[in-house]
Amino acid sequence: MHPLAQFRWVAIVEGWSYLILLFVAMPLKYLAEQPWAVKITGSAHGALFVLFCLALLQIMLRCRWSLKQASWAFVASLIPFATFVLERQLKAMLQAENDALLATEPQ
Repeated sequence: MHPLAQFRWVAIVEGWSYLILLFVAMPLKYLAEQPWAVKITGSAHGALFVLFCLALLQIMLRCRWSLKQASWAFVASLIPFATFVLERQLKAMLQAENDALLATEPQ
């Protein structure tokens, strides 16, 4: 699997875990006095965030991303819903790479 495709899937899962943490687990903790929701979801999100950062490092090295591109991806992981914008950009990048590869193949 292409590193961008792997990173795309990690971004999607990390983005959903962040939204679940913010909009499900946190209200359960503070409005319904259910702190277990944040413990479970927070742990999962923390692990996924670390995986996101490692995948981002891999992308920087293997795909030669600039510091500006990597910084945008990192900031996107901190803003709710921004990882889904990032995911669309990654999908477009993958499609452009596939199109370029198909264009260079002999007919």
